[in-house]
Amino acid sequence: MSEHIDIWLVGNTGLRNPNRIQEGFSVFASSSFVGKLHGRENELGFMRLLDEKGIIQNEDGKDVSGSHARKWRLMFAKNGFIYPQVKKKDGQQEDLGKLDDITPFGRAFLNADTYAAVQECFLRAMSVEQFPLTDGEHYFSPLRWLLAIMLELEKRTGSSELSRIEFALWGHTTNPSYDLESVVDNILDLRQRRAAAPAKRAFDKKEIAKRGENYDKKSDNFLDYSDMNMRYLRISGVLQRKGRGLMIVPTKHILAEKLAKVTASKGPIIEQYRLLCSGAPLPTDNVDVAKTLLDDLMKQMKERHILFDITDLPLDTAAEINIARRRLENILAQTDEIQYAKDQCNQWQEIRDYMSLIIKGGGKLVYDEDNAIEVPKDEMPAYLEWILWRAALAIDHMVNEPYEVRGFKLDSDFLPVSAAGGGKGDLYCEFEDFTILTEVTMSTSSRQEAMEGEPVRRHVSDAVLKYDKPVYGMFIAVRIDTNTAETFRHGIWYTKDDVKQRLDIVPLTLAQFQKYFVAMFEANKAAPEKLRDLIVKCESRRDILEAPAWKQYIDSTVADKSLEITNGTVAHRGSEAPLVPAGAIVRHVAFGEGQVVALEANFPECRAKTIELPYLRSLPDEVSVCPDGKKLLHDRFGAGTVYAYVIVFQEVIMRLSYPTEFITGELTVE
Repeated sequence: MSEHIDIWLVGNTGLRNPNRIQEGFSVFASSSFVGKLHGRENELGFMRLLDEKGIIQNEDGKDVSGSHARKWRLMFAKNGFIYPQVKKKDGQQEDLGKLDDITPFGRAFLNADTYAAVQECFLRAMSVEQFPLTDGEHYFSPLRWLLAIMLELEKRTGSSELSRIEFALWGHTTNPSYDLESVVDNILDLRQRRAAAPAKRAFDKKEIAKRGENYDKKSDNFLDYSDMNMRYLRISGVLQRKGRGLMIVPTKHILAEKLAKVTASKGPIIEQYRLLCSGAPLPTDNVDVAKTLLDDLMKQMKERHILFDITDLPLDTAAEINIARRRLENILAQTDEIQYAKDQCNQWQEIRDYMSLIIKGGGKLVYDEDNAIEVPKDEMPAYLEWILWRAALAIDHMVNEPYEVRGFKLDSDFLPVSAAGGGKGDLYCEFEDFTILTEVTMSTSSRQEAMEGEPVRRHVSDAVLKYDKPVYGMFIAVRIDTNTAETFRHGIWYTKDDVKQRLDIVPLTLAQFQKYFVAMFEANKAAPEKLRDLIVKCESRRDILEAPAWKQYIDSTVADKSLEITNGTVAHRGSEAPLVPAGAIVRHVAFGEGQVVALEANFPECRAKTIELPYLRSLPDEVSVCPDGKKLLHDRFGAGTVYAYVIVFQEVIMRLSYPTEFITGELTVE
């Protein structure tokens, strides 16, 4: 076609994740900016509020114009959550509602407390025909138009699948003013020629350049806008990911057919706005259509041998039928998630790659023209939780279901919607003989301890009380602050009844966890017991090492244990002397039970050569234990070696040489 090409935008490049809109809108609804979101002062004020609430990151105050706020306002208005601005040629603002005020539909959006309910709100918004056609009279819905294209594709090929490059060139660049069959002809022609092309990337580049001859903006927009538009279209719940492209959700096929019957309207835009702001009707609001969808879903579930029961639910009205359908959709989603979980052991390399992207601060990894993974920079907290959930599923053998492990929501493609809310731990992995509670954070500063120290210990404590089996805590961050390590080194927590608990919490960097995770899978030895062994080993020296040394020990332990898994089991050295914590209780075959109260060490740089140091609770501040747990470091005298421990028995105080007396078998450290 020779006419000018436009790309429609259902989203906004400054707000690429529609899953974040509800939390931002919730902040707006509780603010003083309701009905007052225009004007530079209000825009800057709302932008600062979003920044304060952690919804956006206005790094170093770079945005001084309030553009962030304008992007959020645009998406609030486009989806009918606030009253949009009515142009004079289209009518009077007061005939619609006060500019920037929350609409009835906006209130319904705020009350959407499940992901399915959020999806339905976006579906209603996207079904409204509010995008102008070039004739100046008609308006269209991009979602309805795209569904029409995909259904025509399915009619001809047997599949509704639309690839990323097909969407980029013939999806969001067309509208109902184009002939539907000609658009599909062009897609199939592109598909056939691309399949025969030896170099797909070069082929795509050439096709974009050719189509871009009739587009007056950057040709990069074809693909950049595709990713954003497809993400918004997927939140309607009618479309899902297929590779880097789209396909119609099988259980929503009948709904897609109903929506695609009308793609454009000639009604005045203010009427479309009224529809949008009050909550546009859907085909499922009709009893007959709702029943047809329910029957089709039940049929699909029976074909898959998925058990369900809705005999307790009334099915007299469309609302009641839709409630029953959502119950079945939830059962189906849980079934699909169980299947997804079973496949994660085969996806460990992708899991590793996602971890690498998070470690380096987000970004994209393209495997080939049709396969890529991405961690958006502003969604890293959600992706960190999600990828560690996937890692746990890959290790497998949990007795709780995958949807019971996580606290965050997933979309229909099993991607994270947002990070888990507060009040409970991030990941609860329950195994036959023990439970591992994993807590994560993207915080790396000295604020890490203040933000995470208390809630992590509280969550682990709650888990200890809940489970009748050992509970281990893993705290994972890109970087571990030393103050955080110090808090978990002690791991003390008092319950509401003032019962003192000693909690087992090991802080690991994501890189350390990744190293051990990869070692397990490369050696084909992935098992929860291996993870527990690592935690126990890392904990073994927390009582004798200060935080900096404990961090070093954890790092070396991860490296050693990873090599051990890869190269085979290391023989246990029975003659090796045990580590002796401060105040350790020991048991001697002749003298009975005793307690360590001091140690004697040799410091070559000290004139006296040997020094006796108190060791009942800890060493003096000027002395620290090296990461190996045996050598000492004195602020004045440098490196030293322990050669004896002073032990108080019931009837005698003895100095027992180290390591000689500790490897004879006559003395054990408890």
